[in-house]
Amino acid sequence: MQIVLNDKTAVVTGAAQGIGFAIAKQLAQAGAAVVINDLVEARVQAAVVSLEAAVPCAKVRGVVADLSTAAGCASLVAQQPHCDILVNNAAIYETADFFEITDETWQKFFDLNIMAGVRLARAYLPAMRERNWGRVVFISSECAISTPPDMLHYGMTKTALLSVSRGLAKRMSGTGVTVNAVLPGPTLSEGVNTFLQAEISRTGKTIEEQGAELVKALRPSSISQRFASVEEVANLVVYACSTQASATTGAALRADGGVADTPI
Repeated sequence: MQIVLNDKTAVVTGAAQGIGFAIAKQLAQAGAAVVINDLVEARVQAAVVSLEAAVPCAKVRGVVADLSTAAGCASLVAQQPHCDILVNNAAIYETADFFEITDETWQKFFDLNIMAGVRLARAYLPAMRERNWGRVVFISSECAISTPPDMLHYGMTKTALLSVSRGLAKRMSGTGVTVNAVLPGPTLSEGVNTFLQAEISRTGKTIEEQGAELVKALRPSSISQRFASVEEVANLVVYACSTQASATTGAALRADGGVADTPI
């Protein structure tokens, strides 16, 4: 199957690195014009340069906006009014004891992890519906189903995205617009790789061995028993964004290595 998105424009939030950048890169490889959004100007520009180097024919631009605020979301839409494919990837996460998480932190997670996607979908979906074609993907997490006790605030936001994506898919019923959620599991992003490299220096193990050990310790229900690559997660996201995925909507698509102990 060859995915071709030559006439589509994709907006990917939180895309300067990690899963977001891998998604942006693969969408560009499929021919889409890609808008990379992130919070820091230098990081956005570095991501644009990196993507252009990796995909020489890429049509790519960066938009700096703080999506944790309504004004920031409006700024992104003003700078990029047209969108055929929206990938809501921007998010924050941390580990913390429930009794130490403040109201301000709960609100911070809610504002970015949930409301950014809500606001952008509200802005872009009407035009998609008018054109009778569009793709919206919310990046959720296996934590939405198997919430770790030290990530309750993060897990809450990712569970909420399952409700939002399912409800929006129903709202777009009868149109050519699909809305889905993708649930990554443990993924070898830059931050995880840095942590593993430090452990490798201490233990002398390979990155595969160190990664497998960490997954078994933190996510013992994992079937793959390893970290996924950012490219493996992006593969599923880009399929959900493709014309071939026209019958896939309202779905929670898992790229979690089987961590969530449920068949659906």
